Amino acid sequence: MARLRVPDRNSELTDKSEIQRFLDERGIYYEQWSTEQGLTDDAADAAVLDAHGHWLKPFMAKHGYHTADVITVTPQTPNLQAIREKFLREHTHSEDEVRFFVEGQGLFWFHKDGRTEEVFSVLCEKGDLLSVPANTKHWFDLGPHPNVKAIRVFTDQAGWVPNYTNSGIEERYR
Repeated sequence: MARLRVPDRNSELTDKSEIQRFLDERGIYYEQWSTEQGLTDDAADAAVLDAHGHWLKPFMAKHGYHTADVITVTPQTPNLQAIREKFLREHTHSEDEVRFFVEGQGLFWFHKDGRTEEVFSVLCEKGDLLSVPANTKHWFDLGPHPNVKAIRVFTDQAGWVPNYTNSGIEERYR
C-alpha cells in the first residue's frame, strides 16, 4: 500500500482513494493491482512477465506501450551505489516511466511546477502501479537497503534515458 508525503506541509496520505485523487490532480497515474502468488524470489523475468500478462497486456495496448521488462535491485546488485546515485538526481524522461512493484519498495519524489512549487513523495510497495508522465521532474530513492522487483513498461526504452535538471532540489529532501 502506497504512502504519500508532502514534507513541506508536514502531511501524509495513506488512504488509496485520497492518494489516487491527489495524484490524478497532478496528472500522475496510480493503481493498486494484485501480484501473482506462487512466484519465487528467484523467478525468471519471463515468468514474472507471464504471471502478470493478464493485466499487463491490456494495459500496454490501451496506453500504447510496446515493451516491458523486469528490474531487480538488491544489496547484492553490482555497482549498487552508482545505480542509486543515478536515480537520486532530479530528472525527466521523454516518455512515461511506468513501474509495477512485484516485490519490495521504492520512493518516488516529484517536483511539480505551477502556481506554487510543490515537492512530494510516494512510497510504492508490492502491488502499486505508478506512471510518471513524460517530462515530469522526479527522482527515485532505492533506500539504504534496496530490495525491489518491478515491471517496467515502455513505448521505447530509449525514452527512458534520464535528462538531468541539475536543479539540486533533491538535496533538500535526502
